[in-house]
Amino acid sequence: MKIKVEQLARSLKAEMQPLYWITGDEPLLIQESADQVRKHCRLHDFSERELYTVDRSFNWEQFRQSTGNLSLFAERKLIELRLQSAKLDDAGKLALADFLEEEQTDNVVLVTSPKLESSALSTKWFKSIEARSLVVQVWPVKRDELPGWLERRLVQAGIHPKPDALQLLIDRIEGNLLAAMQEIEKLKLLAGCDETISLDAQTVMQVVADSSRYNVYQLVDSALLGDLARTQKVLNGLQTEGLFPLLVLGAITRELRTLLPMIEKRESGQPVNAILQSHRVWFNRKQAVSAAITRLRKPLLWEL
Repeated sequence: MKIKVEQLARSLKAEMQPLYWITGDEPLLIQESADQVRKHCRLHDFSERELYTVDRSFNWEQFRQSTGNLSLFAERKLIELRLQSAKLDDAGKLALADFLEEEQTDNVVLVTSPKLESSALSTKWFKSIEARSLVVQVWPVKRDELPGWLERRLVQAGIHPKPDALQLLIDRIEGNLLAAMQEIEKLKLLAGCDETISLDAQTVMQVVADSSRYNVYQLVDSALLGDLARTQKVLNGLQTEGLFPLLVLGAITRELRTLLPMIEKRESGQPVNAILQSHRVWFNRKQAVSAAITRLRKPLLWEL
């Protein structure tokens, strides 16, 4: 069964699953979700824990031996697999499928991986895994959700931010949730043990380092949305970080080529939602792509 991060706590109260798979590209939320699963397993007397980092050289016989080491007096065990890639080789797929077929009760497997693309989620193999396990899909916190997310985390830490302080903090840690939690820990030191503080912009300036995280995909999506200020900010950030310019040019060129047939369909009268569906635009990018194909015209793309 697939669930969102917000549903994990409730899902853990239900029947114990033999396999938990946490997938996504937001390190903080993956870490917190994995911690919830670990705590849940400890509460159910899974006192032993083994950890394997899975890369191209990983020998899946290690995993098979670990899950096959069953005896009357063995401790219940949590086996963690940290996948370095979202793609498993045939040996890995078979090992996980065999583990679920055995219906073990003394071993639980926790898999963490980068984001699985829709093509991987729709394969026959993965659907068979999903049917007998719990798959947690971790999505990045969207820009318009970040103020609420950050304010809730601050309040939980005993920090009540003023509006200008909250906005400044958002600007400083833009999109980097791990950095946000690190800065909150710094701010907690100001509050003492059992006190609360009111956070102003001056304090943020004094305490918080500039931890913004930029990538080419943020640049492309900002441009598609027509957000000139943010596009310039991300571009400046990438330039400061020394990103090779051809990587930026390549990403933009690839996006323009993708947009062209969609704009042609929109200009011929096809509904935007139907176009997005036919081109299999990922859910998190629909807003940006929709804005672009609605706003842009084909002659402009040819000029670009």
